Amino acid sequence: MDSPSSTHGAAVTAEGFGLKGPRGWAFRGVSVAAEPGALIAVEGPSGSGRTCLLLALTGRMRATEGHAEVGGQRLPKKMAAVRRMSALGPVTGVSELDPAFTVAEHLRERALLQRHYAGSPASLRALLRPRAERAADARARIDAALDAAGLDVDTLPKGTRTSVRDLERLEALRLSVGLALMTRPRLLAVDDMDLKLSDAERALAWELLRSVARGGTTVVAVCSEAPDDALRVTTGTDNSNDTEEGADDALAETGRA
Repeated sequence: MDSPSSTHGAAVTAEGFGLKGPRGWAFRGVSVAAEPGALIAVEGPSGSGRTCLLLALTGRMRATEGHAEVGGQRLPKKMAAVRRMSALGPVTGVSELDPAFTVAEHLRERALLQRHYAGSPASLRALLRPRAERAADARARIDAALDAAGLDVDTLPKGTRTSVRDLERLEALRLSVGLALMTRPRLLAVDDMDLKLSDAERALAWELLRSVARGGTTVVAVCSEAPDDALRVTTGTDNSNDTEEGADDALAETGRA
């Protein structure tokens, strides 16, 4: 199990990991061994169980075969603990950006949610601090997350007042990653990271995720084609049956995304 003095990122291991849904196996026989701060690429065709695997490794879907460990917490038994240490970037139907919201509104909402759900004694003490001090801390956390995601809001058409619908695909990806990093997760999960990106944009997106991993956060990213330097996990079609469409049912079972 990871010790308190170990690196920030969560080690990820799995052996014979699988999930079976009403339509058959979403994925099966997945094995992986990744050190903290690794960049893990889940590669495979659409409908091959990539998103289900991503959600299972972050404690959002319950596996039905084999086991995995994330940060020393065994899955599927410790799903809640894994959810607390992980964060989702963009995942269709689960953690999508609201196109009507501005960048500022998304950042403000995430900061408020983080304050609401923080339940440690340290966070409760923080609530007793002067409002100006709390606001400064929130601003610093937002700035650090946006910097890690490489999103310069001053370059956006209307700055933080820019609506999500007016963002380029890569800018929206950076915003989603920045929002996820505000919780300072040990594991970051990103779905369809290379969807609708040009070759140049795809290279920038992978460099973003490499940068997050170099900072110590373990990254799991679903993609159509993994880069050579990533730890590759491949999902095939032999045991899958497009059960990614049933992800909402499995998420409902956990009670939260």
